Amino acid sequence: MGAVGGDEHAEMGDVSDYELSHHVREALKSAILGDTDEYNQIVGHMHHNVRLDPDEVAMLVTILRALSEAVSHIDVVHHRSLLSSICGMSLWNYGPNVMDALVELVVTLASSSGKYVDLCLDMLVSNFTPPFNFLEILKQPRGLAKKDQVLSRVHFALKGIADLVPLAPSRLEQIVRERIPNVFAKEAQIVVYVENMLMLEGGDMGELVGNSMIFELVNRLIDLDVEIGWDEVLQDDVTNKGIFEMELEDMARPIDETEMDMDEPQRVYTGRKVLWANVAAQKLDTLMVLMFDHLQAAFNNGRLVQVFEALLQSFQSTVLNAYKSKFAQFVMFYACSLDPDDCGMQFVSRLLEIFSSTVYPQDWRMSAVAYLASYLSRAKFLSDSYVTDVLESIVDWCYKYSEIQSGEINPKNHRVFYAGCQAIMYVLCFRLRSIMDTPLLKSKLSNMPLEQLLKHGLNPLEVCLPSIVEEFLHQTKAARLFRVSGTFAFHDLLESDLSRAFGGFERLDMFFPFDPYLLKKSDSYIRPNFMYWKMVRTTSDDEHDEDDDDDDDVDEEGVRDEDEGNHGVSNGMGPMSFEDDNVLDMKLNEMSITPRDSFMFGNDRHKKMQMPSRIRPSTSPESL
Repeated sequence: MGAVGGDEHAEMGDVSDYELSHHVREALKSAILGDTDEYNQIVGHMHHNVRLDPDEVAMLVTILRALSEAVSHIDVVHHRSLLSSICGMSLWNYGPNVMDALVELVVTLASSSGKYVDLCLDMLVSNFTPPFNFLEILKQPRGLAKKDQVLSRVHFALKGIADLVPLAPSRLEQIVRERIPNVFAKEAQIVVYVENMLMLEGGDMGELVGNSMIFELVNRLIDLDVEIGWDEVLQDDVTNKGIFEMELEDMARPIDETEMDMDEPQRVYTGRKVLWANVAAQKLDTLMVLMFDHLQAAFNNGRLVQVFEALLQSFQSTVLNAYKSKFAQFVMFYACSLDPDDCGMQFVSRLLEIFSSTVYPQDWRMSAVAYLASYLSRAKFLSDSYVTDVLESIVDWCYKYSEIQSGEINPKNHRVFYAGCQAIMYVLCFRLRSIMDTPLLKSKLSNMPLEQLLKHGLNPLEVCLPSIVEEFLHQTKAARLFRVSGTFAFHDLLESDLSRAFGGFERLDMFFPFDPYLLKKSDSYIRPNFMYWKMVRTTSDDEHDEDDDDDDDVDEEGVRDEDEGNHGVSNGMGPMSFEDDNVLDMKLNEMSITPRDSFMFGNDRHKKMQMPSRIRPSTSPESL
């Protein structure tokens, strides 16, 4: 096989493809009998991947094609070094001709024997991640072109193997899971890998592996999410402002790019706070953009409902009780915003089912109603009529529960009940004004047994978080929702032992998972459909307007109030759209109303619940 020798490329023209193929087959046979000289020369050619001249490229292509024709002669024991060399070849290192010949060999080898399926699938999936030396090149047009060349061939090969080997898709799922880069990998490596997973989900193999890809992607989002630390968020002096007065204090100072050090973590300014976003936050931000774009594409192609079914299953098994999940859950929010009538209703129905069924653990049920309350409050795309209907379901469950109880206050034994009551009050803090402005909805709300529920001996007003109760009572009084004025007393809204046992001083049992979204690049997907507290015109605003007739065009936080629609709703379809960029940018000026643990400010039990000075990480309920 002289023409295959490393010193004899000049003789390429003297050897036909047929002759070379014959030599390859003979070399494979000889290796089994112990003569490995020509076999070793073939293996040596497989390792050439840097600056190949045209003759070397032609030689490598011919050898790969010859091996494709001789796969029946490849032995898993005697040709181990050859198999290792094939699996170690990266498509990223070669031009189109070599890539095509290599893909042909891999598909042929996988289909020739079940022994090689995992090897070939693993080799292809390894190309989901670009080599380290390509990471910078990916930022350039030639790098993007190379990525397209590689990935199109990888997915063509995967589909080819799946068509020929029925068990290949299930093996592929496991290999993809095993090879997912960890949270410490370079962002470009994670991003390209996730792009490949989304290509699998949305491509020809979606019906076979799509659900698995969604599950793994959500898991990866959660892994990154929980890596984001909040200890670096600076706190300023405690103010005396109430929890609902604002979500992010003051106006965000614009970022001066000349002050930014590209080698330092990016600074996200939130009012007077500075969040030093760690690397995990930046990676998560980029992946959220990929997920949002994929959901949008699925919606455009009529596939969103199918994708959402897998997303909903993944949410229930992974996200619902994920500890300190801050942003990953917004994949659900965005999907629902694209299709509120189908995906949104599925989401609400599942949450209601979990909350109301004793089949599920109490922690699941508390998380479910917290998600439900946060979704109903924050989703601008939900009509007030729909919110009222869902609210009625929560009220009915809580009222029926209270009717069979003796009336003894016990936060530990009745955690799900108090979680439901707190959810009701939370939603009404956001939606009461718009509901009361619609006669039919006002009548429906008035006919709910809400007053009886809150006056029950279980006394949810004494147990639920004071910050929520305070705003709720303030608004219901202004709206004259209850027949008797001054029905409720709440001991100056202090954080009592009962409140602490449920979700106060010691820990935060309840959380509001759709608090304002703080990831920079992906924020634009959420913001247009998100209800910020400053957008809510509450029932108590009328009292404020009457007191400040001379200054009713500017509210106390500096937000223009030139027409009523800028702060609330004028119809039954939820808040109006805001076209003013200054209003839409309020995300950076509004703070989560998720209460923070009181221990952050000492054990001063005579202080009213304060507006949090920073975003409080959402915390799923844990066992008491």
